[in-house]
Amino acid sequence: MSLNGCVSVISIDTGKILDLEVMTQYCKMCEMNIKCDHECSNYKGSSGNMESVGDFRIFERSIMKRELQYTEYYGDGDSKAFLKVKDIYGEDTVTKLECIGHVQKRVGSQLRKLKKKTKGLCGKGKLTDKFIDKLQNYYGIAIRSNAGSIEKMQSAVIAAFFHCCSSNRNLMHGQCPDGKDSWCRYKRALSDKRQYLEKSPGLPNSVMKVIKATYLELCDKNLLKKCLHGMTPNNNESFNNVLWTILPKETFVQQKTLFLGSYIAVLLFNSGYLGLLPLFNYLKIPIVPLTLKNIYGNRQRESYEIETSIVTFHKTLQKKAKS
Repeated sequence: MSLNGCVSVISIDTGKILDLEVMTQYCKMCEMNIKCDHECSNYKGSSGNMESVGDFRIFERSIMKRELQYTEYYGDGDSKAFLKVKDIYGEDTVTKLECIGHVQKRVGSQLRKLKKKTKGLCGKGKLTDKFIDKLQNYYGIAIRSNAGSIEKMQSAVIAAFFHCCSSNRNLMHGQCPDGKDSWCRYKRALSDKRQYLEKSPGLPNSVMKVIKATYLELCDKNLLKKCLHGMTPNNNESFNNVLWTILPKETFVQQKTLFLGSYIAVLLFNSGYLGLLPLFNYLKIPIVPLTLKNIYGNRQRESYEIETSIVTFHKTLQKKAKS
């Protein structure tokens, strides 16, 4: 059971932390049965409910303390937290956005369920796990490559289905994009007037007809419009890494250390090491040349690592799209 918890709200637009709720169930003074006034624990309940309570507190104070109203919710946890805040400003005033990775995984989970309960889908040349993984990857790439346009996104995820089901005997690339820059090898070959040989075995029509309805349910506009943001929970994971570097998960800390470490993590996440300079000035800590050298050195290294990760990510997407 976790005694401490930290919930943050990060702007999708800026990637900065807008608010933070730090919670703890432990109080040393109470444990020692000390009766004098003190700053006690600020949460009672199960560890699993911390996220929901933290979200509610942040949304509840947003107008009064932050002068803003959250309109969309993009969480990496379960739906309990969203249900706590969706009506906080009035009925259905907060809209839930879907995590693209989670929606993408539904392709695999839905098709595997269908495969398990339907006879005739298993076996060589039919609905194999390898084919399901391939279709799931194409679905995810189609969503990420068409963020911001519901029409293009829906067209791309449907095209991905027929593209993956296509075989040399039954070419089904009619909905794939045309031109030399198309992600579809068949359409690229057609544009260059080259002969194309389909290497993928595709799916038999009998199997394709069975799984088509299940897949197309995941192509519904009401679902896809929740993925138009094109974002991933990477910012949240990045903040967790910063926080855990300062406050390792394996090490229990008491309230003051928990709060101080969490606030420093926010400062570093939002502004990098440069964010420490105003803090040093406020605390009247001398800023010597070596301090500046280390801060700017860390900043350059951060920029290089970010650029490298972005390039690697795009290369991976391009490789998957052309395979």
